[in-house]
Amino acid sequence: MATVVALFRDRTRNQPADRAFLFVDEGDDAQWVTYADIDRAARAIAVALSEHDVAGQPVLLLYPPGRSYVEGFLGCLYAGAIAVPAYPPDPARLGRTLPRLRSLIADCGAGVALSLSWLAETAQAMGGEAPELAALRWVSTDAVSGEAAQQWTPPRVDAGSLALLQYTSGSTGTPRGVMLTHANLLHNLGLIRDGFGATPADVGMSWLPPYHDMGLIGGVLQPIYSGLPVALMSPLTFLSRPMAWLETVSRLGVTITGGPNFAFDLCVRKSTPQQRQALDLSGWEVAFCGAEPVRPQTLDRFAEAFAGAGFRREAFYPCYGLAEATLIVTGGRRGQGARMSGRHVSSGKALGGQRLAIVDGEIWVSGPSVAAGYWRRPEEECFSYLAGERYLRTGDLGYLDSAGELVVTGRAKDLIIIRGRNLYPQDLEQAVEQDVAGVRPGCTAAFGFERDGQELVGFACEVASGAGETAVATAIRRVLSEACEVSVSAVILLAPGRIPKTSSGKIQRHACR
Repeated sequence: MATVVALFRDRTRNQPADRAFLFVDEGDDAQWVTYADIDRAARAIAVALSEHDVAGQPVLLLYPPGRSYVEGFLGCLYAGAIAVPAYPPDPARLGRTLPRLRSLIADCGAGVALSLSWLAETAQAMGGEAPELAALRWVSTDAVSGEAAQQWTPPRVDAGSLALLQYTSGSTGTPRGVMLTHANLLHNLGLIRDGFGATPADVGMSWLPPYHDMGLIGGVLQPIYSGLPVALMSPLTFLSRPMAWLETVSRLGVTITGGPNFAFDLCVRKSTPQQRQALDLSGWEVAFCGAEPVRPQTLDRFAEAFAGAGFRREAFYPCYGLAEATLIVTGGRRGQGARMSGRHVSSGKALGGQRLAIVDGEIWVSGPSVAAGYWRRPEEECFSYLAGERYLRTGDLGYLDSAGELVVTGRAKDLIIIRGRNLYPQDLEQAVEQDVAGVRPGCTAAFGFERDGQELVGFACEVASGAGETAVATAIRRVLSEACEVSVSAVILLAPGRIPKTSSGKIQRHACR
């Protein structure tokens, strides 16, 4: 199969009535949805999209997590368009969500948006604040008749066609869309299946946001590729009550599920001994952990806390990957558990046809899963050549140990990762410089630092003489909380001329840390 469309159509032909998705947020009445159900909806959506001439063009996806999102994403591919997942605008948090969405629309150049009627109406009503939203042509998929599915014709796409623009940035100023082809997706899905040892006998579960690579590719597309049923939960449900994740694992006999490091810690902190004892996690065989540094203390705490519920350490599956490599790059073997290499958790070996190189301490990756590049950006922004072969420069630091396994030790870039969310320091600095009086422009630094096994956010800045220190610190915390949804754990106020800079005047964030 050369495309994701061919993959899903094959599933529909060969096992139309098999369980595909369970959307657990629908409550006690939630029923398993079949491949045939999803396929019919996707074909109908594709027919509606075809009226807007979207073949080969980016189409914005603005949905809450759930069934409509899955149908809309596949419908986009069924129309031969390029899917662009995005967070819907939140009327209660427009200061944060609207600028980010506007930047994404401007960068991808989408002219059509897929959504639900109420969301489309909400977005269009924001035309005064965001004319880009009002200018979009909206297709409300809840108003599309299923009868239209009969008119669908397969799109003219092949392995090299773009399927997805995966935006890596949660920022407002520097959106970058990773260009993923159908070939990239299928190759990486094969790596995940082989690394996890996934079979149709498994049951998957995901609460990860479907707007990101781990939630979309790992939580939605991977189960389709491996032919296993998967239960999907909104990330908001997980964040409001983390134990809902493990209760679903216990109730459905889930064998494959996971998330970033913080999720395992959150379950330990937010559960009681009584809640743990009520679970049966003995069937959980692949507890993948990635998207941010995997900390041995976290794995130890989780394994100890849930041992009484039947959780086995051998289920841990530390892995490493990034959106620019579609998703996964390295991993271990099912049932192997976490392996220590020095003070760090090993992320396993390069999977499938991927190749790793360590260049001046930085991890470089080459192989069929590596993306075509960033949408409308020069290739040299993240790619280099080594012995004539094209490599992705990840910006992460690490080494290959004596067993040939990758050990990730840190980041060469200034990216801050909090609860699996990427924060660009430039955006935090810009927000403060714009809105906090007394802070000297061009003299601020946001950075991540570690305390008790957790990554936190610190902020350093020069303050003009005579500025009230308490008022400035309070304002910095307020602005970053309201504009960026970031809780700052340390604020450092410096006299003019004291913030570390390079000889060319660039802020040295690592020195600030």
